[in-house]
Amino acid sequence: MASAAEQLAANVNLSAFGKSDELKKRIWFTLGALIVYRLGTYVPLPGIDPDAFAKSFFGQSKGMLELFNMFAGGAVQRRAIFALNIMPYISASIIIQLLTSVFPSLESIKKEGEQGRKVLNQYTRYLTVVLATFQAYAMAIGLEGQAGVVTDPGLFFRITTVVTLVGGTMFLMWLGEQITSRGIGNGSSLIIFAGIVAAFPSAIVSTLELGRQGAISTGLILGVIAMSFFVIAFIVFMERAQRRLLITYPKRQHGNRVYEGQTSFLPLKLNTAGVIPPIFASSLLLLPTTVANFYQSTGSDSIFATVSAYFGHGRPLYMLAYVGLIVFFAFFYTAIVFNPTETADNLKKHGGFIPGIRPGERTASFIDGVLMHITVLGALYLAIICLLPEGLIAYANLPFYFGGTSLLIVVSVTMDTVSQIHGHMQAQQYEGLIRKTKLKGRRK
Repeated sequence: MASAAEQLAANVNLSAFGKSDELKKRIWFTLGALIVYRLGTYVPLPGIDPDAFAKSFFGQSKGMLELFNMFAGGAVQRRAIFALNIMPYISASIIIQLLTSVFPSLESIKKEGEQGRKVLNQYTRYLTVVLATFQAYAMAIGLEGQAGVVTDPGLFFRITTVVTLVGGTMFLMWLGEQITSRGIGNGSSLIIFAGIVAAFPSAIVSTLELGRQGAISTGLILGVIAMSFFVIAFIVFMERAQRRLLITYPKRQHGNRVYEGQTSFLPLKLNTAGVIPPIFASSLLLLPTTVANFYQSTGSDSIFATVSAYFGHGRPLYMLAYVGLIVFFAFFYTAIVFNPTETADNLKKHGGFIPGIRPGERTASFIDGVLMHITVLGALYLAIICLLPEGLIAYANLPFYFGGTSLLIVVSVTMDTVSQIHGHMQAQQYEGLIRKTKLKGRRK
């Protein structure tokens, strides 16, 4: 089956794209919103000495702090107002979705349709403010603990830092929602995508510079490049992989018309959860260790330093927790986005059935079993993609942007965005055909 990108290249020409005014507006809006986001990553926090912070940042041990900087598009390194990025919102979304599965009252709200979704979104926003406030205050305390970084430490600096960082996170949350509704693609994913892609050139330059200085060998650089291309090709292959269930519709009669029996397929993606599990896993791992890294800079022997030591990037406990969270969220998010019982009921209403399987509960159980098996493969694929390059990064001290998580986000978001563009183009072509048909009918 051809991918969305191949269909877009084969079936859509430039003239059709030029006629799609709505699509052009959506693309320009998305690009404009991402430019605003990138500009915000260069606006510094008030009361920070840039030179002192730069020395402090590069003097710290990397790990989760550098990973956080990658997701923030370099905003942490530049002590910018978007340093928290959209990660508190993602963490809040995870918590609300988990609570929805635990508390019946929240589950009943979810079943109320569009109105229930709005209520849950509002709860997510409130929780985002709480998490962002906690992280921003911890960041302010950590900055004060670094010698010479804060020009005028005290209560006023903490308040301004918290207000600025929380405001930046809420603005990015709003911007992501605007991209989703008025632009192309998923807004939250595109914001993370833009931050990662923007840092690719500097990551490549820094890697080549390490090779020039002799810190890493030329063979290792070539190996990393080859591995990156292999990982990208593997991601594209696995993201397109699906299990197609044969659906049969028997011959039926409506009034005087008799419809012949038909067959179709129910496609089940191997990775139904998409890029969500790695992002969720990284977000949850960043939440405790962000505070730990900043408290560790004060030199105090506390529980935060212990957490940072055990959950450092590349450490066995970090890897184990990372894999566990990826597997958990792969199953959890798949259960949220795909309901086998609802799918079986819809097939039964329209007279469709899977050959050899009784409609109703048996069909739901069969679909659930198939989905469980392919989700095991999908979770294994995500764990391999995210862990294989991480070992090389920890071993060779290469930039995080060559890791499996960053490549998975970039490739998956690109494929999803191209698919949405293809959908808008097809809708535009269908509308044009309908208008032509109506005009021909009027002339007759």
